[in-house]
Amino acid sequence: MKELFSNYNIEINDEQVDKFNRYYGLLIEWNKKINLTTIIDYDEVIKKHFLDSVLLIKVFAKDLFANKNIIDVGTGAGFPGIPLAIMLPDAKFTLIDSLNKRIQFLKEVIKFLQIDNITLIHARAEELGIDSNYREKYDICVSRAVAALPLLLEYCSPFVRKEGVLYMYKSLKVEEEICSAQNALSILNCSINKNVLLTDENDFRRYILEIKKDDCTPCKYPRKPGKAKKTPL
Repeated sequence: MKELFSNYNIEINDEQVDKFNRYYGLLIEWNKKINLTTIIDYDEVIKKHFLDSVLLIKVFAKDLFANKNIIDVGTGAGFPGIPLAIMLPDAKFTLIDSLNKRIQFLKEVIKFLQIDNITLIHARAEELGIDSNYREKYDICVSRAVAALPLLLEYCSPFVRKEGVLYMYKSLKVEEEICSAQNALSILNCSINKNVLLTDENDFRRYILEIKKDDCTPCKYPRKPGKAKKTPL
């Protein structure tokens, strides 16, 4: 694992390797009971889930995340939030997901791995995003493999404070998504700072979109659950 991470210019220590290995064991064990991932081979999970989740620190310095409040919207089996929390112990993470079974799995993960910089919340983004306890309270939002960019912006941007940043993980067709999201970017007061190619391997092509929140989210967003998916901005 150390060699793989090093190949992508990411340093990882023995304690972090141990946490990732134990995370893998729980992921495979729980995957027999609930659908968490279709990728189960050890090397594939390490590369396409764990490494993939932390590739942004290859480009953006760790110092940018120190002492920041970061929310992972639609975390699923904990990606990218858990791997990032392992690699960025000085940041505070909130992971949300709409399926309670996945939250129960993640509770077991953070207990077993003794990760103390994560809060878990069972909720839909559309409902939590209008809650004053969470709305515009975060410095950074991350989201991976959740939805197309116009939907992601409506789900994610309400959580981020003005001048905060969203890091959206993307693979193929990222330029098409950017084009389709122009209206959403305008309505939600966001702008794309960077579209960074993280790796261009044939079976592992990854991008990260750095999106700045230029102003507060209009009060009407996010819309009621299901509305954004039915009629994207």
